[in-house]
Amino acid sequence: MVDWVLCLLLAAAVMPKPYGNLWASAFLVLEYGVFIGFFAQTPGMRVAKIRCVRVTDGGRIGVWRALVRGALVALVIPALIMDRDRRGIQDKAAESIVLR
Repeated sequence: MVDWVLCLLLAAAVMPKPYGNLWASAFLVLEYGVFIGFFAQTPGMRVAKIRCVRVTDGGRIGVWRALVRGALVALVIPALIMDRDRRGIQDKAAESIVLR
């Protein structure tokens, strides 16, 4: 929720009116790409004390996989479908896992 509010505020500040949720969604994907790709967590994840890492070795997933993950999260529905390990489609596509 923190990340979505930040993206809504950014879209309202820099995009011409009406900006709509499309720009906020684009900013969300970019935020995921940068923050998860380089730091393994977004500002909202930092507040919640969670991080997104590679499932194989616990390292950063990188920008490309973070962008894929962000695009799938922006679609919302893939994030609602999880397996028994609580990994959604976005995590499987990016070979990532969210840890505390």
